[in-house]
Amino acid sequence: MARPLRIEFPGAVYHVTARGNARQPIFRHGADRKAFLDVLSSVVARFHWLCHAYCLMDNHILC
Repeated sequence: MARPLRIEFPGAVYHVTARGNARQPIFRHGADRKAFLDVLSSVVARFHWLCHAYCLMDNHILC
């Protein structure tokens, strides 16, 4: 079952997470982390987001 849609409104602050299945790693190499940060950077620029902080761990991401 999918989660409910996120309610969005101007000026809101969101805590975004992504986790690996069954606590499995989502990054295998440093290049994986670099690729993720490249995508995050382009999305932040494209949609004019303000990313206050991020944390990349072996099995999950917090933004």
